[in-house]
Amino acid sequence: AFAVSVVSEGAEDETELPVLQNSEKSRTISKIGRELKGIVFVIQSQSNSFHSKRAEDLKRDILKQAADLGKELPTVLLIHQIDRHEGAWTILPLMTDFSVTYGRNSSWIFFCEEDTRIQVIKLVETLRRFDKSKEWFLGKALYDEESTIIHHYAFAENPSVFKFPDFAAGWALSIPLVNKLAKKLKSEPLKSDFTIDLKHEIALYIWQKGEGPHLTPVPEFCTDDVNSYKVDHCATTFSNFLPLCGEPVNKEDVFVAVKTCRKFHGDRIPVVKQTWEREAALIEYYSDYADISIPTIDLGIPNTDRGHCGKTFAILERFLNHTSPRTPWLVVVDDDTLISIFRLRKLLSCYDPNEPVFLGERYGYGLGTGGYSYITGGGGMVFSRAAVQKLLASKCRCYSMDAPDDMVLGMCFSGLGIPITHSPLFHQARPMDYPKEYLSHQIPVSFHKHWNIDPVKVYFTWLAPNTEESSNGKKVGYNREDL
Repeated sequence: AFAVSVVSEGAEDETELPVLQNSEKSRTISKIGRELKGIVFVIQSQSNSFHSKRAEDLKRDILKQAADLGKELPTVLLIHQIDRHEGAWTILPLMTDFSVTYGRNSSWIFFCEEDTRIQVIKLVETLRRFDKSKEWFLGKALYDEESTIIHHYAFAENPSVFKFPDFAAGWALSIPLVNKLAKKLKSEPLKSDFTIDLKHEIALYIWQKGEGPHLTPVPEFCTDDVNSYKVDHCATTFSNFLPLCGEPVNKEDVFVAVKTCRKFHGDRIPVVKQTWEREAALIEYYSDYADISIPTIDLGIPNTDRGHCGKTFAILERFLNHTSPRTPWLVVVDDDTLISIFRLRKLLSCYDPNEPVFLGERYGYGLGTGGYSYITGGGGMVFSRAAVQKLLASKCRCYSMDAPDDMVLGMCFSGLGIPITHSPLFHQARPMDYPKEYLSHQIPVSFHKHWNIDPVKVYFTWLAPNTEESSNGKKVGYNREDL
């Protein structure tokens, strides 16, 4: 009102309105810059060259947006560079360090994935709505529609009551909550146990059986694609795509090993043959019995009820010694794994097979107290030839024939200093074991298990090449809502 009255007095004063507006804008930008400096960004990065580059690109983008707002730059951390902890990716072991380093001068720790895209000004404006002196756990809420094995059937009576964050949208902890978690960790060290679904387990730890805060849903934390018409209100978006770095690798560059046994030849192998076998140029079935109708190869390893470590190491030896040295990739799957070799070939275009690559869905064991990460076998384990060579050149082997093969491999690669590489596109369980909202921004590579599902239907709905975008932009196949 003041500016308008001045302008009415004379033409020579007409410049005062924009001057006042520019001054206000300058103060606003300065305030945003100061608030931004109070946010510590933590990117869930990985040391593999493809992933570390993507994380560095995101870091540069955050810092560029910050620089455009003024001189105050926030801290941006890359998880894979915090190498004091084998389990840094599980976040909780870092809380003590976060509290000591940022507990006095920061307001928020904001976590995101390498493909999360951030509108820095909107993020600051969103966090401003929450009192930074209080304990806040913010994110885009996911929930289970039915209790699931990957969450140990938690909240079985009504699983939808418990919310956990979709990491792809980003999530935030206020510093008072970080300090509280650090204090708790000091008096109650993390159990030496499994890490299966980190986002759910972190939410459980923070919730503390009802004594801690629940996740507060934040609508500005989004997983819509950056080009979507829906994203005007979003502080974060997510790149919803299957990575492709040039041409997909050739069919002949991927050797597929299927682990099976005689008792499953009649029911599981026909599913493979009806679904994804046709996508594989090089495929062998390894069993405890040679059946020429499939055909299967008897590796001379007796079947074990669990573990299969002996069988898996025999497969690795066979790959190294009996396949063309020009075949750079090995995929080891169970006979009840549903996989898209078509999509995997696209994904593998982003990785250098001359590096030791061990790729799949990452789990952890005992990471609160050291421990190791591993690729869980059911979703498929992908090895570069270089990784197999380094592994077999070492002395690391199964401690028993029925030891869990995926965990032994994790121990071996950890001992060799070769990090495992995580992709959320591999899945140890069935589609209905994951929230629909979580799968909605994925183009999955695999699922696992045939329990209480029609596996052929699941394959053609979620994984078959013809479920890619058709020419008219509609999905071809079954309705995912049915599954």
